[in-house]
Amino acid sequence: MQFPPIHNVRNIKNLKDMLEQSTKFFADKSAFYIKCEDNSYKEITYANFKMDIDALGTVLLELGFKNESIALIGENRYEWCASYLSIVNGVGVVVPLDRELPIQEIQNLLVSSGANAIIYSGKILHDQLKQISPNLCNIRYYINMDLLQHEDDNFLSYKVLLDRGRQLLNSGIRNYIDASIDEKVMTALIYTSGTTDYAKGVMLSHKNICTNIISVTSSLHIDSNDSVLSILPLHHTYECTAGFLTMIYNGATISFNEGLKYIGKNLQETRPTILISVPLILENMYKKIWLQAKKKKMLLMKLKLGLCVSNILYNIFKINLRKKIFRQIHENVGGRLRLIISGAAGIEPLVSKGLHSFGLKIRQGYGLTEASPIVAVNRDRVFRDDSAGLPLPGLDVKINNPDDDGLGEILVKGDSVMLGYYNNAAATESVLKNGWLHTGDIARMDKDGFIYITGRQKNVIVTKNGKNIFPEEVESYINKSPYIVESLVVGKIEEKTGETIVSAQIVPDTDVIKAKFKMDSTPTDDVIYKLIKSEIKNINKSMPLYKRITDISLREMEFSKTTTKKIKRYLA
Repeated sequence: MQFPPIHNVRNIKNLKDMLEQSTKFFADKSAFYIKCEDNSYKEITYANFKMDIDALGTVLLELGFKNESIALIGENRYEWCASYLSIVNGVGVVVPLDRELPIQEIQNLLVSSGANAIIYSGKILHDQLKQISPNLCNIRYYINMDLLQHEDDNFLSYKVLLDRGRQLLNSGIRNYIDASIDEKVMTALIYTSGTTDYAKGVMLSHKNICTNIISVTSSLHIDSNDSVLSILPLHHTYECTAGFLTMIYNGATISFNEGLKYIGKNLQETRPTILISVPLILENMYKKIWLQAKKKKMLLMKLKLGLCVSNILYNIFKINLRKKIFRQIHENVGGRLRLIISGAAGIEPLVSKGLHSFGLKIRQGYGLTEASPIVAVNRDRVFRDDSAGLPLPGLDVKINNPDDDGLGEILVKGDSVMLGYYNNAAATESVLKNGWLHTGDIARMDKDGFIYITGRQKNVIVTKNGKNIFPEEVESYINKSPYIVESLVVGKIEEKTGETIVSAQIVPDTDVIKAKFKMDSTPTDDVIYKLIKSEIKNINKSMPLYKRITDISLREMEFSKTTTKKIKRYLA
């Protein structure tokens, strides 16, 4: 099913064409708003951004990297963005890697990707790369964003190379600027942060990525008056496409979060209009608002009264005074936030509706790396809080072989679907069939075309009588409890009966439990277990018999997660 665009867009042939157009339209406008060491902020214009990209690209060609792969690893920062576009716009293939991976895994990916150089940041990674460099025969140069001078013939300074590139441009060297782009070949090799399996290398082209940028922009209003605080890791294609490239396409301004604990501080410093996030961050934000209110009876009453008044004004009289009534909440996120885009996992509808009630506009989407990545998103004026949204314009999306409840696997076809998995024909053939990408995600689609995702096909628990249980659905019920941080549900064979039962590993919120019982110290394991067991008993009442949780275990540590905060099920 295809849906028409609702916003006008401009065509771009490739990412180089996108950058040239944006530089022409927004030359003197700030592309980036960067925090300096003295805590002040500086602006980098679109014109200066393009000059840095051209300089770095020119020197990379001088180093001999034409049509070769270059790995990119580092925190979200200006140099990461400049390096990404420098590589793809006339050099070769960019290989973004997760900087939180163990060094052995980074080594494995550097080898398997066939990268010939790595651009990276930080002293710790610098020292680690020096240690493993004898094992990386394919890497010719290690380019450190933070070195002031070249260390030796192999470990080079990004800043020195950038200056060299400027000199080459000033001398009339134009091989990078004049480089032609093949829109249909691999330009980015993205390793998935899959929650059910180990990473695979997704091959994306300029055409894949540009198609997605245009489709997203045609579905949600974004323009050159907007600014975004980049929080999620740029190596992940969700943040890279939506939070970086789509913003550059639209002439918006990008700032960078210094870390999760600084989100509030950075929001107030940069005052963005758009925030691209994941459910875990938004759910914590919503929970924090209520926890703060509950500390003072008067504040709680004021919050509830404000919700009551604002909902009456909005729902009956169509008067929206939420931003004024909840001014403090808006000031805490910078005061200008007009749009929050949530992705990577399903957000709890209660949280989405709750944030809407405070005047914060949430639009949920759905995607996967193999689709560059956005597949569906809720529109500006047409949305459902419990839905992943409508398919993007230009994409064909269907539910394959739906059952009696309308549930089936999501299939996607269109120009943003990947070229395939790198050096893995078998894996490619298993998901790309007759032009359709088999996502492995189970969903239904309503009569209006909205997609409702139930869970991953690989995670489905099948009972002896043929009932299908989606762990994600059960987890959403469990995670509503204020006494539970997170949970993971699996099927477990009961020894006596041989029946498949629903088992849940649960991380309790000891701070909330301590506050409930007015304790000065952490509650005992027995107290926590009894409370959680009582919660599960109440949760079970809202589910059919075959979905009910009959086995629970508690754990102190949170589950290992991907960089987009999804639980790594294969490690649990």
